[in-house]
Order: sequence, then structure tokens, then C-alpha cells
Amino acid sequence: MKQFVPKLFDCMKSYTKQQFVKDVIAGIIVAIIALPLSIALALASGVGPEQGIYTAIFAGFVISFLGGSRVQIAGPTAAFATIVAGIVAKNGMDGLIVATIMAGIILVIMGILKLGDLIKYVPYTITTGFTFGIAITIAIGQVKDFLGLTFKNAPIETLDKLKECFNCMNTFNWQALLVGLVSLAILILWPKVTEKIPPSLIAVIVAVIMVKAIRMDVKTIGDLYTIKSSLPGLTVPSVNMGMIRNLLPDAFTIAILAGIESLLSCVVSDGMIGSRHKPNMELVAQGAGNVVSALFGGIPATGAIARTAANVKNGGRSPIAGMVHSITLLLILVILMPYAAWIPMPAIAAILFMVAYNMSGWREFISLIKASPKSDITVLITTFVLTVVFDLVVAIEIGMLLAALLFLKRMADETKIRGWKYIDEEMDEENDPEQIGLKVVPKHTLVYEIVGPMFFAAADRFLEITPEPGLKAVIIRMRGVPAMDVTALRSLRKIFFLCKKRGITLILSHVQEQPKQMMEKAGFLEEIGEQNVCPNIDAALSHAEELSKKKQK
Repeated sequence: MKQFVPKLFDCMKSYTKQQFVKDVIAGIIVAIIALPLSIALALASGVGPEQGIYTAIFAGFVISFLGGSRVQIAGPTAAFATIVAGIVAKNGMDGLIVATIMAGIILVIMGILKLGDLIKYVPYTITTGFTFGIAITIAIGQVKDFLGLTFKNAPIETLDKLKECFNCMNTFNWQALLVGLVSLAILILWPKVTEKIPPSLIAVIVAVIMVKAIRMDVKTIGDLYTIKSSLPGLTVPSVNMGMIRNLLPDAFTIAILAGIESLLSCVVSDGMIGSRHKPNMELVAQGAGNVVSALFGGIPATGAIARTAANVKNGGRSPIAGMVHSITLLLILVILMPYAAWIPMPAIAAILFMVAYNMSGWREFISLIKASPKSDITVLITTFVLTVVFDLVVAIEIGMLLAALLFLKRMADETKIRGWKYIDEEMDEENDPEQIGLKVVPKHTLVYEIVGPMFFAAADRFLEITPEPGLKAVIIRMRGVPAMDVTALRSLRKIFFLCKKRGITLILSHVQEQPKQMMEKAGFLEEIGEQNVCPNIDAALSHAEELSKKKQK
């Protein structure tokens, strides 16, 4: 049952005063970064600015306290903006509260059922497609405030918002554009000056000074929203079965997104600090955090990769940092929140433009289009288009169904066209001349054999390949791999970079036609070096022996 013990309790066993000081400093810095982001993401979600702060305070504290990661920072994220805005527009705040509580309960159940590892069954093409789609949706939603437009209608759908922007272009405000451009320039250029002070904070301060000092005709948060600096009370909405039925698809979408994003953030932070998170405990914590957030006026929350990375970068190494981040935001809410009314809307739009750009992963999106099989490209583009045109619920449902059908077709086609020779328990290995037991493996060399198609649900098996220090070469034998997809290739590339970092040569043996074509198209064969791709195990072992002798000299 250790997997259901929060990381906080594990950390306390060896906690020191020195680490406490580092965690407090990291927590305060992350809170300063989270403040403008929380406000901006709340406005993008169609709720008041204080709702974003409530989320970072309540959900952030609970998730850090109960979470399965040492350094996870939770709060509102861009992934939820469009779906939250849709729920609020159709069902009001009561509908959002109910949907978020339901999502929290689903996450807790997922954690208790130990479903944390099943997130791997969501293909990389789907996560990339809907992430890019969300980024485009957020960017389109900010055009109005960035240009200072005045809408005649209040459109909900993304394409309707874009159409309304063109229809209302005669209300363009050049002063708003100027404030937005200055804010955007600061967000882009400030990190080149220093990374100690968040660029979003500087952009907000400069924008406020421009509007207040020069008396520019630019709308601020206070012009559009009433700012509350008091703590929220407990809110229990009225619920009926009809509401539950209507909101169930949205609740599942929130739960799936929260699970995917939080566990991805955990994986990234694990690599940064050399730790291992508890995925099922993290899901329980995410569920509890979302329930508490909804009850105290917040919106859906999940682990935020950028804020988690900032926590690690500033010395945070325990959940105390995340709790300090929430407490700091609480103090800011009570003391400084009225001043948030001064923030110009174009500055918020500029911050969200940068959030959209940073989360979009456009380089990865283009890379996948160039390197992936047609089936993966179909899933990627379909998910992206459905996210922009409709919503995430439709995009994920259709994307998963399409991915499953196309994968089954690909596997059926491979089996029909070729007869593959597998190594399994039914084969007489004693009479197999190619079995590794009959080969002499050079010193400082490890040989792994992969059998069966490598695709998104099996890509994590590559993690069993562990290039230990002191090795000279790692041979991956792929004679039993008839096909692979982009997710598996991405995992293989991670192993290559890990080997390269440790001075180990990665050698591929007997790569079959479909995987080889995919590697070549993606440029992986060029990265690994064609001399390290051998036709059979004998050639691979001979090459490893030569490398070992060279390195010994």
C-alpha cells in the first residue's frame, strides 16, 4: 500500500532545515509566476479573475499535500480553458461546479483502481493533436482583447469568435494594440535579460503604468469584472439527475485531461530530479484537489508542467514548496487582489498568446506530419480539427476510435502481407541457430531482443532497456518487430539520447522493413549513424566488439 502514501510523508523522513528554506523560496517564486497566469487562464475560461486564484490556492495545496510527486505544482491550466468556457456558457457556474466535482470523483476512483498506468493507452498523436488545437483555440479567443474590439454578440464556439472578430473590425482600438504589442515584446525579450523575475509580472506592471500614466483608452480587468479580495465560502450547488447526465461527458473529459496532463508533468519532473512519482496516488490527489477547488469557487486544476519546472529550477524538492506557493497566493489574494483591477486586458491577451505558443508544440506537430505513417497523420489532423471546430469531448472520442481502428488495420495488413518469424515459448529455441544463447557477447555489452509490434500501448516496454554506466554498447535486436508507430519511435529516441549522454553506442540489429522506413523518414537512422544499424546479430556483436576495443585503447 506504499503507492497510496503521499510523497509528502516520504519526504519528511529525511527532511532538513536547509531544504525547508529552499522549498519556501521556490514556493514564493512559483506563486509570483502563477499569479498572472491564474488570472489570465480564469478569464480565458469565461470566469472571474479570482476563480483562477482560488483554484491555485485550494487545489494547489490539496494536490501538493496528497500528491504522488515531490515537486508537482497544480493549478488552472490552458488545457481546460475551452471546455470550462463551454460549460459555463451552457450550464452556468453551478454546472461547472458539478462537472468539476464529478471529474474529481472519477479521478479518485481511477486512482483507487490503480489505473494510473493506463494513461499510456492514449496515443501520442491524440495528445499532440488536441494540445495544438487547444493552443489555437486560446489564441483565437484573445484576438478581441488584443485588438481592443467591441463584440456585438457573445459567441461561444471558436470559429464563431473568429467570424465576430472580422465583423467587428471597425471597432479596432490602436491603443489596445500598442499595449498588447509592448506586453508581448516584454514576454519574448525579458527572459534573455534575466530569468529570475517572471516576464509576465514585468509585462503586467509596464502595461498598468502605460494605461494609468498616459491615461490610455484601454479596458482593464476592473472595467469588465468585479474583483473580490475576500476568501470564498463553501458552495454546494443544487444537483439533479438531468444535470448529472448532461455533464457526464464533460466530467469524463476533465478527468482524462487532468490525468494525462498531471502524469505527464510528473514524468517530466521525475527526469529533472531523478525521482519516481506514484501515479495512482497522484490521481487520487488530483481528484481530491478538484473536488475541493469546485466547492470553494475554483475551476478544474491539474499539474502545470511550466510551473513545476520553475519549482525544480528554483530549488523545490518536496511538496512543501507547492503548499508554500498556495499560501503565498492566499496572502496576495487578501492583500493585493484589488490592484488586479488595474491590469489591462491586452496584457492578459499577450500572456495567453505566449501560453498558447508554449503549449502548442508546433514543432512536434510538424515533425509528426513529416515522419509519421498516414494512419498516425490521420489521427493527428482529425483530433486537431475536431478540437478547434467542435470541442475536446468530440475530439478525444473520435480520435481514440480512429486510432484503434487504424491500428487494427495496420496490424492486420502487416500480418497478411508478410510471414514473420517470432521468438516465443512455442519455438524450439534449442534448434534455433539465431538464439542469443549460442552467441558470445563482448565485454561491456548488453543485448536486448524486442518481439512483437511496438505501438503506443507497448512503447513503455522500451523503458526496460536500461543503459547502465560502464557499458560500451547496447544492442537492440529487432528481428521480431514487424511494425512500430511514432510513439514507440519517440521512446526509442529517448533511449538513444540517454545512451549518447553516457557515452554508450546504441546498435540496432535486424531492423525490418516498416520500422526501418519509419526511422529513415524521421531522420533517426541519420542520428544514430547507419554504421550502427547491422543486418543481423552476428554483425552487431562484431561491431560492438570493435567499439569496445577502440574505447579500451
